[in-house]
Amino acid sequence: MLIFGITAWVLRYVCFAYGNMDASWMLYAGIILHGICYDFFFVSGQIYTDSKAGEKVKSAAQGLITLATYGVGMLVGFWIAGQVVDKNLLSDGSHAWQDIWIFPAVFAVVVMVIFAVLFKDEKIEYKG
Repeated sequence: MLIFGITAWVLRYVCFAYGNMDASWMLYAGIILHGICYDFFFVSGQIYTDSKAGEKVKSAAQGLITLATYGVGMLVGFWIAGQVVDKNLLSDGSHAWQDIWIFPAVFAVVVMVIFAVLFKDEKIEYKG
């Protein structure tokens, strides 16, 4: 599920990179993919964290993952995004949007490969 979510992020950024008025369907697809990206990555990650943390630390684990993704992760991400946008400023004052959107697509591919290599898929027993 997490790999599927990361793949959706890659597709979303590629759609934004290559979408334009002639290929507006790509822009709409990128917008629609947001739900898949969020659900399959963030929600699956929260469910996985919940299942791995014991009852005593479940709240703390959810707080930590929220701090990492919505706090530190977004702070660093927005700073990097600003740097990428600034580096792709053209002399006429416009931006090279295709290059701007390709950057997070490539970054997501790298993250997906690292995740696929390092993640240990341990079976979880359901205690419902």
